[in-house]
Amino acid sequence: MGDGISIRVPPEIKHEMEKLKGEVNWSEEIREFIKRKIKEYKIAYIQALPEAPRGTAQKLVGKDRDNH
Repeated sequence: MGDGISIRVPPEIKHEMEKLKGEVNWSEEIREFIKRKIKEYKIAYIQALPEAPRGTAQKLVGKDRDNH
């Protein structure tokens, strides 16, 4: 499956989680939460990158072609 991690939660949260054990697959919920967070952070990172000057892609492709 994959590597394991552990988290600590306050006893009252653990108690509430236990009440919902038959209703909620906590492992899957936490995995999906982590996947969404990673995706959000990647999107935010990409959006924060500065815009390349116009024509940069053409210059880089041309340079790469010339080197092969």
